[in-house]
Formats: sequence, C-alpha cells, structure tokens
Amino acid sequence: MKRIVIASICLLLGFFISNTGLQAAGKDDLSGTISISGAFALYPMAVKWSEEFQKLHPKVRIDISAGGAGKGMADALSGIADLGMVSREIHPEEIAKGAWHVALVKDAVVTTVNEKNPALKDLLSKGLKREALVDIWVSGKSKSWGDLLGTKENSRINAYTRSDACGAAEIWAKYLGRKQEDLLGVGVYGDPGIAQAVARDTLAIGYNNINFAYDSRTRKQLPGLRVVPLDLNNNGAVDADENFYTTLDQIDTAISLGKYPSPPARELYFVSKGKPQKKLVIEFLKWALTHGQKFVPEAGYIRLSDERLQTELNKIQGK
Repeated sequence: MKRIVIASICLLLGFFISNTGLQAAGKDDLSGTISISGAFALYPMAVKWSEEFQKLHPKVRIDISAGGAGKGMADALSGIADLGMVSREIHPEEIAKGAWHVALVKDAVVTTVNEKNPALKDLLSKGLKREALVDIWVSGKSKSWGDLLGTKENSRINAYTRSDACGAAEIWAKYLGRKQEDLLGVGVYGDPGIAQAVARDTLAIGYNNINFAYDSRTRKQLPGLRVVPLDLNNNGAVDADENFYTTLDQIDTAISLGKYPSPPARELYFVSKGKPQKKLVIEFLKWALTHGQKFVPEAGYIRLSDERLQTELNKIQGK
C-alpha cells in the first residue's frame, strides 16, 4: 500500500513540476527589439528601465541613444525609433503630425558653476535671481562676476548653452521668458558636454538636467561642479527654505513638493508616431508606469503622483 501511495505522490509531483516548467517556458512570450532615441534628460532612466526589463524578458533587446529632445521627436515621428525621449512640453504642431505621448517621471534643470569659481561663496550664500540669469543668457548685461553679484570680483563670466535642439535649453529659456535660440553663450552639444565644459572652466556657468549635475549613486554633486541656488523670493539671500541643493535627495524632495519652480522643473515623456501598436512596446510602457516606478528614485528622478500615473496608463490601455 505504501508503495502505491509513494508512486502516486511521485507521479503527481512529476506532473506538477512538468506542468510548472511548461507554464514558465510559455510565460514569457515577449521578444524583439525596441529602439529609443532622444533627450539626455531621460536617458539614464531609460537605460535603467531597459536593464531591468531585459532581465525579466531575456529575448528582448532595447537599443537607446541620446541626442536631444529634438532628435527624439524627429526620430519618433519619422518611425526611425519606436519611442522618442522628450524633456519638454509637446508642441501642438507635433501633435498635429501624429505625436502621441505619455508622461513618465519628473526632473528639473539647474544652474551649474565650477567648484573653484572665484565668486562661489557669494553665489552659494546669495543665490541668483531670475533677473540675474536673464542678464547672463539673454541681455548679456553682466560681463563679470562682480557685475552679476554687485561685488568687486572682476573675473569674466563664461556662459555656456546647448548647441543641440533640446528640452533643457527650451525649458531654461522658457523660465527666462525666451526661446532656445535667444540664449547667449558658447554652444556645447549635450548635457555631458556642458557639464564637462563647466567642470574644466573655473569662470564657467551653465545649466544641466539634475542627473548630469548630481551622481545618482552617491547622491552628491558631481566632482568639479556646484549647483547654484535660486533666490526665489528676491531678497538677496538663500533662505533656509530655499537651501535644498546640496544633495540629489534634497532637490528631488523640493521638486516633488513644488518648492522648485516649474519651469525649470518639468515632466519627461516617451513619444511615438500615433499610439503604439507593437505589443512589445505597449508592454514595456505599461511596465515602466507600474513595476518600473520602483527604480525611479534610485535613478535620480521624481515619481509622478499615483493619479497622474494612472491617467497615463489609461492612455495606453485605451480608457
């Protein structure tokens, strides 16, 4: 009798194991390639998502290239890329051409200077008013750091801006009441380019997406750079409630609470030519808006509200 019972149990176990193996083998039917192109601002997040998604789906390949929001939009609308990364508002004329978009995370653009800037002490204690930024990038009125801060520091200001069509420059220009083409300064390609230029030049000032001003692992400002506070109440000093720039966690919290102005805080998007029809792309987007959100803080970004995420998920699901 015992032999019959044991044999029966073994048969049942064998059937369970065999059936489970078949289910596991058939569970992951996702395969193929997703191509993503565009904004430097979203690039680190997209890379993190691609790594984690491919761990779950080994037969999937995700190719990502950064080249600015303008390239991301152009590649998406032309069909060169399945998804374009865009770090600015989607223009009505782009929607008229078929641009479909979904918001994913938030970040911001910040002012960066060299860590050995001769006026650094004053910059960190006084901050910069919006009008001071206009005097650098729009009117060119401030030629020296003394002009800018009302001190005797006569070292010149070396301003840098983006040479590529990008969300960071468009958002920064919007904050200053202008368009990207109105910004003065030495044109440099890409977020890494401006960060490197400012880190090499003690008299430099630039602007960067937060993930190119801070290290997402250490949560500290990148070597060679210092993020300059904004004097939001225009009182000539960085008050306690304006002093949230030392670490990535501090500024992320400030952005999520609305303490950092919008712009230059903004949402980041994936864009495609019409609503995606490719199953693999749809599943990747759904995963990014749900399970993929747990990687957002780690990658240095700010989560959207649950309500906002659900709204974006509904777009994909056709609700």
